Amino acid sequence: MDEPFSALDVQTRQLMENEVLELWSAKKKAVLFITHDLDEAIAMSDRVVVLSAGPATRPIGEFGIDLPRPRNVAEVRNTPRFVELHRQIWDVLREEVLKGYQQQLRKAA
Repeated sequence: MDEPFSALDVQTRQLMENEVLELWSAKKKAVLFITHDLDEAIAMSDRVVVLSAGPATRPIGEFGIDLPRPRNVAEVRNTPRFVELHRQIWDVLREEVLKGYQQQLRKAA
């Protein structure tokens, strides 16, 4: 799924994220979920793979998400473990976000 909730308001987005988690729990099918939202990635995943800025994108970090299930995406974001995972992943992601931003500035100039 590639950014499936990007057009939704925050409240509807959280409802849909929880709905997907419930469906996954019932069916146990693999889901590849692509998002630019780090909070969403952590709240919904068992594993987060961070990709480098393009072109020639490549994996630069992989993080196991050990938050207990079942999860409520709004509630799990307030846990100390979520905050710690967010910090760890953001430490890797920050540099790539800045690289991508610089690439966009060069294209616009």
